[in-house]
Amino acid sequence: MFFNQRPRLRKRLFIAAVCIAVAGGILFKLADRYLIEHVETIVAAPAPSAEPDSNLAADQESNVESEVKSDDWSYSSDDLSISIEQVATGEGGDRITYYVADVITSDASVLQSAFAKNKFGRNIIENTSDIASAHQAVFAINGDYYGFRSDGVIIRNGTLYRDEPAREAVALYKDGTMASYDEQKVSAQTLLDSGVLHTLSFGPVLIENGQLLQNFDKVKIDTNFGNRSISNANPRTGMGMIAPNHYVFVVVDGRQSDSRGMTLDEFAQLFADLGAKEAYNLDGGGSSTMYFMGRVVNNPQGKQAERGVSDILYLGEE
Repeated sequence: MFFNQRPRLRKRLFIAAVCIAVAGGILFKLADRYLIEHVETIVAAPAPSAEPDSNLAADQESNVESEVKSDDWSYSSDDLSISIEQVATGEGGDRITYYVADVITSDASVLQSAFAKNKFGRNIIENTSDIASAHQAVFAINGDYYGFRSDGVIIRNGTLYRDEPAREAVALYKDGTMASYDEQKVSAQTLLDSGVLHTLSFGPVLIENGQLLQNFDKVKIDTNFGNRSISNANPRTGMGMIAPNHYVFVVVDGRQSDSRGMTLDEFAQLFADLGAKEAYNLDGGGSSTMYFMGRVVNNPQGKQAERGVSDILYLGEE
C-alpha cells in the first residue's frame, strides 16, 4: 500500500515545488518593480555653457550679501520671496485644509530639482524633508515620483535623464515660464534647445494657456494595483505659474478627519482662483508634502508621517 502511494507523493511534492517557484518568481518581480533600487544612467548631459562672462568675477566680488528676512510663514531676500498661507474651508466631513506658497524669484535657476539619495533611478526614495535638508533648501515640495515608472521624459536642472515619451507633461523654462506639452509630440532635444530646465511627468494638466481644464473623471494613473481614477477627493500637490518667475505651489491634506482632500476639478479651480495661467498636478496621496525652513508645514498621511519619494522641487540660495 505504501509503495502504491509513492507516485502520488512525488506528484504532490512536484506540484508544491512548482507552486513555490511560481510564487517566488511573482514575489521577485513585485520586489523588482516596487522595492529594489535600480540606478539608471544619464541619457544626455547638459551642453557646454557659453563663453564665460568676463565680468562675472568682478560682479561677484562687488555683490553685498543679501539681507534675508524670514518667519514661520515667509522668507524674503534680493532673489527670492516666499509667502505661505494655511487655509481651511468647509465643516465636518467636507472640511479641507490646504497650504498655498506664493513664490517670486529673480531668476528661474533659483527653482531646482533634487533626487532621493542624489541618485537617478527606480525605487530610490527618501523623505522630502531629508532631500530638502541635504540641499540646504528654503522651501520644497514633493515632485512627480518619476522613480515609480520607467517611462516619461525627465529633464532636471538642464540634464536629460530619461527619454521615454508617454503622457502630457509640463516644462519649466530658463525664462521663468511654465508650459504643458505632449511628450509624444515634442522631442527631448527640442525641449533642451528651447531652454527647458525641468520637466515633470505626472499630470493631469489643470490649466493651459489660461484655460481651466475640467471633467477629470476619465483621468487615470498607474498605481500599485493597476489603473484607477484619481479624480476623487485626495491629498494633492501641484504647481502653477502666475507670471514668469512668479509661481504658486499648493499642497492639500486629505484622507483625514480635518481634511477630506480635493477633487481634481476643485484643485484646478483653486489654481484658477489664485491667478495661475498654467497649472499641473504632481504626485499626491501620501507623498504630498510641503517643507519650509527646516520643518514640514502640512500633515502628510494625516499622522505627520512622510512617505518616501524619488524627487523634489526646491528653492534655495546656496
